[in-house]
Amino acid sequence: MSPVSLRRICTATVLIAATCASNAWAAADRYTLDPSHTTVAFLITHVGYAKTLGLFEDVSGSLSFDQETNTVSDVAITVSTASVNTANQARDKHVRSKDFLSVKKHPEMTFTAVSAIIDTNGQGKITGELNLLGQVHPLVLDVQLNKADKYPFGHKKFTLGVSAVGELLRSQYGMDYGVANNLVGDSVQMIIEVEAIAD
Repeated sequence: MSPVSLRRICTATVLIAATCASNAWAAADRYTLDPSHTTVAFLITHVGYAKTLGLFEDVSGSLSFDQETNTVSDVAITVSTASVNTANQARDKHVRSKDFLSVKKHPEMTFTAVSAIIDTNGQGKITGELNLLGQVHPLVLDVQLNKADKYPFGHKKFTLGVSAVGELLRSQYGMDYGVANNLVGDSVQMIIEVEAIAD
C-alpha cells in the first residue's frame, strides 16, 4: 500500500470517528428540573430517638441525557439553603444559623457531576461533588430512572422521572454542631425526587 493511500485511509478513519463522536454528543438532550415536581429532602437523627425529615423548597438545575447510550451527564443542581423547611419554625431558624447551614454566608449549596451510565434496569451511580459551606467533597448518589417518556398532559414534552439517594457526613463540611454529644446525627440521608423536562 502506498504512503498516499495509507494517509487517505487514516484521514478517513479520523473523520468518521470525529463524526461519530459529534453525533453521540448531539444525541444528549438537555433537561431542566421542574421545580413543582422536584424534591430535595433529608433525614437526620435527633438525640438518637428518631429521624427528623426536612426539605428544601427552592431547587433548580439541569442535566443532559442520551437515550441511545443511557448516559446522564452535565448534572448541575442548585439549592437555596434558606428555603429549608422541617415543619417547625424554631427549628428552621436554628438550622439556618451558623450552627448548621449558615445561610447568610452560604446562601446556596450545589451538586455537580460529569457523567454516569444507567443500566438496562434504569439503575446507576452518579459520582459528583457537593459544595456546602464553602467546602467541596465527593458525593455518590444511587440513581433510579423511573420513566422517560412524553408527558401525558400540560407541556407534553419529553420528561425524565428520577429518584436518587445518598449519604454524607455533615462534619466533613465543618458542620459539627451536636455531633460530639450525639444530640444531632452526623450522617445525613439525602432523598431526591426529580421530574426533568426536555428543553
